Parts: sequence; C-alpha cells; structure tokens
Amino acid sequence: MTVKIAIAQIHLEQGQRVTLENINWQEFEDILEDLGEHRHSLIVYYKGVLEIRMPLPEHERAKVLISNLLVILLEELDLEWESLGSTTFKSKRMQAGIEPDDCFYIKNYQAMIGKKRLNLDVDPVPDLAIEIDLTSITQISAYEALAVPEIWRYRNGKLEISLFEDGKYINSSTSLAFPSVPVIEGISLFLEKSKDLPMSALRREFRKWLQALSV
Repeated sequence: MTVKIAIAQIHLEQGQRVTLENINWQEFEDILEDLGEHRHSLIVYYKGVLEIRMPLPEHERAKVLISNLLVILLEELDLEWESLGSTTFKSKRMQAGIEPDDCFYIKNYQAMIGKKRLNLDVDPVPDLAIEIDLTSITQISAYEALAVPEIWRYRNGKLEISLFEDGKYINSSTSLAFPSVPVIEGISLFLEKSKDLPMSALRREFRKWLQALSV
C-alpha cells in the first residue's frame, strides 16, 4: 500500500533538511505550489531529486552580511544592479530548479528591472549567486544545468568563489564580476570580524577597506 501525504505536512526545524527522490517535473511544480511563496524553507531540484532545507539563524546572518558587503562593493565601483533574492529559478528543459540564498544581476541588471515573472527560456540567470553551506552542501549539479556564471559559497568560515567554465565549476582566486578586487581576502576578513562586531560597524569598516584599495 502506498501512503501519500501533502508536502505541507512535512515540518522542518531550523537546520534540518529532507530529500525526496523520484520526483517528476509536474510533481516538483505541484510541490512548489503546495509550499507557497511565503515560507522560510529553500529548495533545490535536479533530475528527480528534491531537497528542502530550513536555514539556521547563523545561516541567515552570514547570508545577509555577505549580501550587504556585496552591495557596498557594487556602490563603491559605481555599478548598477538588481537582486531577486531567493527567487525560484527553474528549467523544465534542464530538469533543474534552485533557490539561492541570494542572487544578483550585474551584467544583465536591465533585463530584471520591474520583472514580476521569471521564464528562463527567455530571461537570463543571475550573474552571481550566494550560497551558505552550513547544514547542507550546495547542489552544484543544478547550478551547472542552469549555467549561473559565478557562485560565492560560504564554507568553514571563509568565502569560496566558483566560476562556470566549459560546463562545470572551477574554484577561482578572483571574482568574474569584480576581477580587480581581492574579494576572497576582504569578505573572509570581515566574516571573521563579524564574530565580534555588529553588521552596522562591519559595513562602515568594509567601505573604508575598499576605499583604501583605490588610494
């Protein structure tokens, strides 16, 4: 006998995750609808395997901090940008779906101004995604399927940069979006400082650090 339950009946505590296998595309779409948009959980889907995870407060603080520092970096370089946060990016053709912790359009920002619905058959993927790997590891296969150019991953207290090249991700010491800035050094430094300082102070100090680089 097969027992079916509604996805809304699955309750996850902070830091927990659940993996569902043999989920076809229509079931994936139905699950997204069942979960709704007003939720704290994040999903990743690739070729029949769906993971649902519930972030920890530590996860959320790191995400907000890195996103804040990235915005300051964009401002100091006088670059235009758009962010779609943890929007669901999905492609039936590639059998993949992801909800990044945060994401930014920099090169393709104009395409996202005022955007209310997303269709990856015509719309670009983000130029840069942020992932916080605390309770789970980023599902790289889904990102490879969607070909997001750059991923910033926070792991083991440090920032790692992965660039999409020739169908796969490679670790890089420099950012594709900010090649002239020592991003890993700077972000990792201020993530370490975040253990003792509030975000407001970190934002101010990071801006001063960036301005000193151009002196």
